[in-house]
Amino acid sequence: MSYKVLFICTYNQCRSPTAEHIFADWPGIDVKSAGVGDEAKVPISRELIDWSDLIVVMEEAHREALSRRFGPHVGVKRVVCLEIPDEYQYMDPVLVEVLRQRVTAFLPRVTISPGCIGTPSGGHNISEPR
Repeated sequence: MSYKVLFICTYNQCRSPTAEHIFADWPGIDVKSAGVGDEAKVPISRELIDWSDLIVVMEEAHREALSRRFGPHVGVKRVVCLEIPDEYQYMDPVLVEVLRQRVTAFLPRVTISPGCIGTPSGGHNISEPR
């Protein structure tokens, strides 16, 4: 079973789609992205919140918008704020580096177990983030 990570920014045009793209191949997780703004490419929904194990917002205002709109559904989820301002374009190399530095601590760790090569799991042990 994968750990489901939802990345959120305002319009789902630059920051959250960049995060979704760069973490799409991270072992042991599934990723999606959405926006809290009225004109978001992928608007946030209760279904996306329910789907997620971890919600990663780019700004504190996004956490507040989620709480206002989805109250109790967000309250049971782990929400992490990265404090990344809306000053980057999609896949901006600086944004990619900042995301890698700030997000990986919250993702499951993957280790290769000795002697497990060729096992159905491919020798990967995946542990939940702390």
